[in-house]
Amino acid sequence: MASSDTPDRPAPTSSPDQASSDSRSTASTLEAARREKLAKLEELGIDPWGQRFDDVQSMAELRAQAAGMDPADQEGPTVRVAGRILLLRNAGRLVFLTLADRSGRIQVMLGKKQVGPEVWPIVGCLDLGDIVGVEGRLGHSNSGEITVFASSLTFLTKSIETPPDKYHGLVDADLRQRMRYLDLIHGEGVLERFVARTRIVDAVRRVLNERRYLEIEGPTLHTIAGGAAARPFATHHNALDMPIVMRIALELHLKRLLVGGMERVYELGRVYRNEGISPRHNPEFTMLEAYEAYGNYETMMDLTEAIIVAAAQAAGTPEQHEWMGKKVSLTAPFRRARYDELLAEVTGCDPTDVASVAAAASARGIDTAGRHPDVIKSELFEATVEETLINPTFVIDYPAAVCPLTKRKRNQPEIAERFELYVCGMELANAYTELNDPDLQEELFRTQLAGLDDDESMARMDNDFIKALRHGMPPAGGLGIGIDRLVMLLTGASSIRDIILFPIHRPQAE
Repeated sequence: MASSDTPDRPAPTSSPDQASSDSRSTASTLEAARREKLAKLEELGIDPWGQRFDDVQSMAELRAQAAGMDPADQEGPTVRVAGRILLLRNAGRLVFLTLADRSGRIQVMLGKKQVGPEVWPIVGCLDLGDIVGVEGRLGHSNSGEITVFASSLTFLTKSIETPPDKYHGLVDADLRQRMRYLDLIHGEGVLERFVARTRIVDAVRRVLNERRYLEIEGPTLHTIAGGAAARPFATHHNALDMPIVMRIALELHLKRLLVGGMERVYELGRVYRNEGISPRHNPEFTMLEAYEAYGNYETMMDLTEAIIVAAAQAAGTPEQHEWMGKKVSLTAPFRRARYDELLAEVTGCDPTDVASVAAAASARGIDTAGRHPDVIKSELFEATVEETLINPTFVIDYPAAVCPLTKRKRNQPEIAERFELYVCGMELANAYTELNDPDLQEELFRTQLAGLDDDESMARMDNDFIKALRHGMPPAGGLGIGIDRLVMLLTGASSIRDIILFPIHRPQAE
C-alpha cells in the first residue's frame, strides 16, 4: 500500500457543486450542535434570548480602570460587563472568554468553583458569537492580562449561525458589505471606522450650531428634480396621481428658507442620484448643504476649513497623514488657487484663448466639435488638473457657463464666484456666492434645461423657486460637502462603500 503522504495517483478533486454541498452539510452539522445547546439552555430554565441586564460598564472603562491597579492586587472592584464571545478556550474547570463591545475587548475567566454548580452547566452551552453578561472582580491574570474573574454569568443571546473562520473569514469585499453585521463584529477596524463617522458628523453639526446655523429637514420627495444636473429616481404618488422624484440635491428648498428669513440654515441629509457606482459614487449618499445670508464664497471657504479641521480632530486624524498612497496635510489655511491659473500651469494653454484651450483639449482626446468653449475647458480641467491637487486646495473662480446657480464676479460676468475643494484629486466640497437675481436665474435655468434630456432633468422649470427669488433672497454664500467622501479622507478608506453601512447591491440568487 502506498503511504498516505506519498500517493501513487493524484488525489481526487471535488467539483464546485460537491464543494458547495459539503459546505452546506458542515454548516448544517454545526448549526445542529448549536441548537442542541439552545435546547439544553431551555431545559435548564434559561431564556436563550435574554432579558434586561443593568449597570453594564464598557470594556474601555474597565481597561482604563485596571490600568491604574497593581497587577498583584487580589481585591479589585466588582464590575459588570456584557458582550459577544469572540474567543473561547476551555481548560477543564476553567473557561476563558474574550468578550467584545463597541469600545473594545476584555478577557473573562469562568471558574467552576467561582460561578457555582447551578451556573456551570450554562458555561457548557457557550459558543463563539453568543452574547453574555458577567459580574465579577476586575484584576489581572497570572500573565498580567486584564481579566474579569466571574462570580456570575447571565446568558443574553444564543448565536445559531457559526461565525466566519478566524483566519479565512470575511475577506470578500462584496460579502463584507452585504453582511455588514458580521463585518462590524469580525472586521479589523471596521467598527472603529463607523464610530469615527458618527463623531465626524457630530463635529460638523457642532461647528454649524456654534455659528448659529439652524438645522432643518427638507423634503426628500420632490415634484421637480432641481439643484443639480443629475438623473433622479422617479416614482408615482398614487393618492395625488402625480409623478414624483427622490431629491438629487438639498439646495433649492434651503434657499427658499433664506427668502423666508432663516438667515443661516443647513441640512445633513440623504440625496439620491440614479447614476453609476464607483469607489467614489453611491446612488444614495449623505450631503451637507449650508447657506448664510450676507456671506459669499469666501465666507464658505472659512466655514469649510473650520468643519474639516474639527471633523479631523473628532476622528482622531492627524494633520499630517497618508491617504490613497499620498501624504496629505490638513493644516489650515488651505491653499487657494484660481481655476485659469491652474489650467495654464498644468496644460500650458492660455485659458482665456478659445483656440488654445480647444487645441489642448483635442491633444488629449477631448471632443470639441460644436461644444461650448467653457464646457471644453471644464473637461480639460477634469482630465488634467484635478489629479494634481493632493493637499486640500480651494479652486476658485470657475467659468460662468458651467455654473448656472452662481453669482458672477462684478465687472467679470464670464467668471463665477465658485470654489471646489480638492484633496488627492477628489472633489470634497463645492460652494458659490449664490445667484439671487430672479430674471437671470430663470434665463440660466432655461439654458441648462435645453442642454439636458428629459430623463436627466425632468425638463421642468421650478417656477415656485423663481417666484421665491422675486420676493427677494438676500446675498448669500452656499456650501455643499459630501459627507461620505469626507469620512473616506479622515478614516483612510479607499472606497465609499467602506464607509456607508449598507451600500446598494444587486440581489443575490437565493
